[in-house]
Amino acid sequence: MTERKPAVSLAAVPGRRTKIIELASEIEKRGFSGIYCPSMGDNLGLCEAIALTTKSISFGTTISPIYTRNIVDFAQSAAFIHEISDGRFHFGIGVSHAPAMERLGIKQGKPITDIKDFVENIRKVPRVGELPPIILAALRNRMIILAEEIAEGIVFANAARSHMKSSLGNLSNETRENNQFFIGNMIPTCINEDLEAAKEVNRRTLGSYAMLPNYRNYWKEAGYVEEMEAVEKLIEEKRVDEITSCLSDRWLSDTTLFGPPNRVREEIEKWYESGIHTPIIVPSSAAGNQLDAFKEFFNIWN
Repeated sequence: MTERKPAVSLAAVPGRRTKIIELASEIEKRGFSGIYCPSMGDNLGLCEAIALTTKSISFGTTISPIYTRNIVDFAQSAAFIHEISDGRFHFGIGVSHAPAMERLGIKQGKPITDIKDFVENIRKVPRVGELPPIILAALRNRMIILAEEIAEGIVFANAARSHMKSSLGNLSNETRENNQFFIGNMIPTCINEDLEAAKEVNRRTLGSYAMLPNYRNYWKEAGYVEEMEAVEKLIEEKRVDEITSCLSDRWLSDTTLFGPPNRVREEIEKWYESGIHTPIIVPSSAAGNQLDAFKEFFNIWN
């Protein structure tokens, strides 16, 4: 069984922020390969705290939506964190999802064009110092190709392992084999001896993603047409509370990790074998909160 440890996803939850920062130090001490912070909460603020409370672990945003700040503000924050962390910071960016942006009163443009413009313009911001590596959030082929052209890496979320060979086939052999080019995937994970209980946690976690057209289109491309068409039928019929019933065990095994510790460890290794350099575990618990989920995850490495 592999001894290499994946990265983890860490979010600054209101009321527990100090404990989360302390948890980042424990993650480093336990030898995990990275800490990556999703867009919920102030992930740049959390990354700044991680920069100041850790010494060697890599970390970054996965992702910062490009529409939520002025580009000069983004450049200043990213360069600042990059400098004070001695280059350990990865600036993961993406367009997020239309519903999330609409709640903020933001109208998205065309993803490829907007990302290209953002990367070009942030690199032109004067007097901020050196910028960190820029990592693009990607699912579909055009964004993967763009990442190789203009960025220093790509990060998937909730990707299908069986489809990873096809997705990464958009990259050159040289890029795929280059450890300096970040290739990550955020993987919902629930560790529990009760296999069915763990599955249901992950189904709930991904149920909201199944409501998003871009994810459904990706999962159809990955071979889950029947599941996604069933989801679309329920959405059309306004029966969204039944969506998780459409998410098959086959699909769940391909996109998430669940079950007893040994099973999860073995499945993590398969993600490395698929071409993902940095699996990013997103822990959930069948019996508690984020902190409980991390305790369960730590225990599988004892």
